[in-house]
Amino acid sequence: MINGAHVVIYSSDAAADRDFFRDVLGLPSVDAGRGWLIFQAPPTEIAVHPTEAVHSHELMLMCDDLTATVAELEAKGVEFTRPVQELAWGLLTGLRLPGGGDLALYEPRHPLAHG
Repeated sequence: MINGAHVVIYSSDAAADRDFFRDVLGLPSVDAGRGWLIFQAPPTEIAVHPTEAVHSHELMLMCDDLTATVAELEAKGVEFTRPVQELAWGLLTGLRLPGGGDLALYEPRHPLAHG
């Protein structure tokens, strides 16, 4: 049966984004060969949202304290792409990857599916 998930992030500068996940976010990784890093993800949840637009998928990183996490990442030179929003389900912002992509970062205020 299903025993995990593999998330793919497409990037115009994959090497810089891999360095970001390793050096800035501090995610453990393995080298799958020739420097192709595969990162260990933190506990993960899957939510299915309705849409009338073209189907797409989004990776959202989660944290316990958004204010502290933003401050820690800004001290490492991370650029944030949108101001923190307070939503019914949590606090949300976005951060810029070196390859130009945008990742959502949020502090959930809803029950968590993982322990």
